[in-house]
Amino acid sequence: MRNTTTFHVAKMDCSAEEQLVRMALAQVGGVGVTQIDLDRRTVTVDHQGESAPLRRALESLDLDTTEVPTPTPPAEPAKPGNERSALATALAINACLFIAELITGLIGRSMGLVADSLDMLADAVVYALSLLAVGTTLARKQRLARSSGYLQFGLAVAGLGEVLRRLVTAEGLPDVTTMIVMSTVALAGNIATLLILRRAKSDEVHFQASWIFTSNDIKVNTLVIAAAVVVTITNNSAPDLVVGAAIFLIVANGARRILALAR
Repeated sequence: MRNTTTFHVAKMDCSAEEQLVRMALAQVGGVGVTQIDLDRRTVTVDHQGESAPLRRALESLDLDTTEVPTPTPPAEPAKPGNERSALATALAINACLFIAELITGLIGRSMGLVADSLDMLADAVVYALSLLAVGTTLARKQRLARSSGYLQFGLAVAGLGEVLRRLVTAEGLPDVTTMIVMSTVALAGNIATLLILRRAKSDEVHFQASWIFTSNDIKVNTLVIAAAVVVTITNNSAPDLVVGAAIFLIVANGARRILALAR
């Protein structure tokens, strides 16, 4: 018997947490269409059987979940063709941004831009893996999501090592103009990607991994712009290195969440 249950998730206040909710529900058998309203912080799930497994899955996220009595009608599920189109576009955007940020980061001596470019590379691989997962079994989707998580974690460790190397060698100041211009371009690209992924409305675990990474990228772009401003004010490269390290920690945390939910 199919049922529809609505939950109020009090601490779900950003897109990344929305996607964590979707990925947690994807691990519960019999789950169909999921509707999420960030403004009202509600999650409405079409599912088979009782609501208790759904409640336990949401409670494991520690986002203050309570079940509410009146559900809203679920939306139509995304079609595989829509997923492929969205992921292909996101892949193209991230591949281009990776190349642009890596080149400008090396020329401009910015650890923040280099870190962001490697994050973009990881995202491009995530989208490629997600394209392979469209229309396949849940087990394969989970394996691909895990692969993307391991990739992100590996890049984070390598990036933190590079930050330490630059601290020891005391390289010159980064080019702040290059940092601001390139990060602004990357921010626009990531916002466009997020809108494309939202329009696809997919609840698949591999697809939601892509959403989480892109949400992280928007935070990263803002950090790099802020670092450029502080470098200008202080005439010191330390803010760029600190932001580079912070980016890799964000990447590592995103990888940790994906690996935990794709176990």
